[in-house]
Amino acid sequence: MILTIDRLGHLGDGVAQTPDGPVFVSGVLPGEVVEGTLSGDRLTEPKIVTPSTDRIKPPCRHSRICGGCQLQHASDPFVAKWKEQVVATALSGQGLSVAFRPLATSPANARRRATLSARRTKGGVLMGFHARGSDTIIPIPECKLLHPSLIAAFPGLEALVTAGGSRSSEVALQVTLTRGGPDVVVTGGKPLDAALRMDLARLVEAHGFARLTWDGETVALRDRPAQAMGTATVIPPAGAFLQATAEGEAALLAAVREALGQQKRIVDLFSGVGTFSLPLATAMEVHAVEGDKAMIAALELAARNTPNLHRISAEARDLFRRPLEPDELKGFTGAVIDPPRAGAEAQTDGLAKSQIPIIAAVSCNPVTFARDARKLVAAGYALDWVQVVDQFRWSTHVELVARFSRPA
Repeated sequence: MILTIDRLGHLGDGVAQTPDGPVFVSGVLPGEVVEGTLSGDRLTEPKIVTPSTDRIKPPCRHSRICGGCQLQHASDPFVAKWKEQVVATALSGQGLSVAFRPLATSPANARRRATLSARRTKGGVLMGFHARGSDTIIPIPECKLLHPSLIAAFPGLEALVTAGGSRSSEVALQVTLTRGGPDVVVTGGKPLDAALRMDLARLVEAHGFARLTWDGETVALRDRPAQAMGTATVIPPAGAFLQATAEGEAALLAAVREALGQQKRIVDLFSGVGTFSLPLATAMEVHAVEGDKAMIAALELAARNTPNLHRISAEARDLFRRPLEPDELKGFTGAVIDPPRAGAEAQTDGLAKSQIPIIAAVSCNPVTFARDARKLVAAGYALDWVQVVDQFRWSTHVELVARFSRPA
């Protein structure tokens, strides 16, 4: 079957319209003519008959089979335009439109955190990302996505799997670069006993890991797994959320600063360990609210140990079940909201009923962002602009910052 690709879907697959409905094709671009075998609603083993002018040679030799990236075959200008269009389409579905600021893209080899899959084999350890649509683990020794320091940790990670992994099941290794070395969280390993604890502690020391957490238990702490957030130094809990790249975090923070302007007192909703709260506190008072008590404790400790900050207050609170109400939002001159992918319907309702003049909204899901944006606009806010930040380079993942303002 020969098809012409009409567009890319939100997961990065090409979509070709046929009389029998849409057909999905992986690894293609709009306008390309492809040939393959139809299997259900997918074209398998597609061959490019007529390539797009936006098609490029993937920079990574693992790209053909690794599932870590979906868009390495597309030029950077195409990806930038496509990601903005994903946001524009989501907003259009809610009856909204907006002006876009220029997209900010993180460079190659910048990812400072990743979750790898691994298992023991007869010959050693198989570790990497899964193949597309498969449980097969693909080794990625020359990955163009991960930071070189993260790739340099591979021998130590493989040693951990050799010591505590299994040939019958996978181990997940979440690795985050910190000032003290890689911070490693392992799930799915063997049960801890005295001998395994000793082996793991020895490996942490030998390979310079900062901290090792094994199925929820801290096994070894060689050095502080510290992160810089503004002028503050934060020790996040094991596995705590952190922006994927330092460049992406800087771009998000710059957009949030611009959105807020000069404020006296702001509320930071879904604050995490202080990605925005701590840098913003150099210029304004901040009240940080986060559902995870351990993350709030890390933020408070960092604030106490950092000089020359404005007052930071912090509150552990489930904003899904108990959002801040309009009367609790009185007195704030600005708000930052950075919810998880599900968005924040309940808290958005509270913001919509408030009189906070400026809201900087951060989102990793254009669909739930658009849903929540519609509520704010319906309540009288103006959607001033959107800044797309592409820190998950070559993936279909989209992050953004938006500015909402309430007319005086």
